Amino acid sequence: MSLENIRKEIDKIDAKLVPLLKERMGCSLKVAEIKRQQNLPVLNEKREQEIIDTVTSAGGEFGSYIASVYREIMGVSREAQQAELAPFGLLASQIVNAKDGIKENVDVACQGIAGAFGSIAANSLHSTGNIKYYTTFEDVFKAVENDEVVYGVVPVENSNAGSVSEVYDLILKYRYYIVSAADLAVNENLLGIKGAKLEDIKTVYSHPQALSQSKAFLKQNGIKREPFSNTAMAAKFVAEKGDKSVGAVGSALSAELYGLEVVAKNIQTVKNNSTRFITISKQLIIPNDANKISVVFSVPHSVGALNRVLNRFCMNGLNLTKIESRAAQNGEFDYLFYLDFSGNLNDRKTIALISSLEKELPDFTFLGNYKETAIKE
Repeated sequence: MSLENIRKEIDKIDAKLVPLLKERMGCSLKVAEIKRQQNLPVLNEKREQEIIDTVTSAGGEFGSYIASVYREIMGVSREAQQAELAPFGLLASQIVNAKDGIKENVDVACQGIAGAFGSIAANSLHSTGNIKYYTTFEDVFKAVENDEVVYGVVPVENSNAGSVSEVYDLILKYRYYIVSAADLAVNENLLGIKGAKLEDIKTVYSHPQALSQSKAFLKQNGIKREPFSNTAMAAKFVAEKGDKSVGAVGSALSAELYGLEVVAKNIQTVKNNSTRFITISKQLIIPNDANKISVVFSVPHSVGALNRVLNRFCMNGLNLTKIESRAAQNGEFDYLFYLDFSGNLNDRKTIALISSLEKELPDFTFLGNYKETAIKE
């Protein structure tokens, strides 16, 4: 039999399958109505496993493949049922009733001191805010927790150096809402005291991320790298030290603030370097023009569990922009997943997905639906 003849056979089979699948989806929506009347959950794991076992056995040599197809069919059926039943539940109610405006003229926390990239981001995201500085990233989270500030601004990832792991661990620990975000164009500069030249500088201090972003330049010029808690704090340290052989990597603003000179501009390896900052809050705020959603979840220890969850975003036409796995730190080999995706919860299908995931997954937290913008240093 030729390839063309085989494909014709497949087309005939598909022509029979599609009407049956439509009929099955119709039955699924009838089931949703009964679940609504009887206040039953959408997910019935026992029933789904019975179906998987049946089709695996009936499928013979293709049993495992057919079972995979049925997992997708049941996943799509759940999404259709969930959309039919939405809006529902406490989370959906919180989302619908969320505030839509970030407060002005309030205290905002960031790590470091004036001149740091976090300071630049905080002033851009909260132009009317009173910026308060803290020593560590966790201090920023604690300041929000203790109501010392209304918001906190922290970096989560750099386009060159990757994720800020410590901050992701803190996001998972505190589970505060994300209410805004911005991509800050970051231009790293080599800073030195007045009169210092490139050949004078033998050691530089800066935050590990900044050192990583400028690694190629520093290595090429034989400059030793020493980690420091913050870029602007490193600049202040160098200014106080007054030694031509010591420099810092940081912003042009920090050079201006602490009386240093920019010895070399834009020393980052990737020239269109940017760092993503987020604003954390105790209060859920969802602006009308929100374009990014963040969630945290864990999945059951079963084959394909994560894949099935991620596929549900695809089924709803949602573009994943970030996934970060972190140890759950519960003494077991369990992991939590941090996920960003494009979307706005004014969409009925999206809010239905969020609500269903909260009910079905063993550990799920909705972190926010917020506007992400781009800002220049």
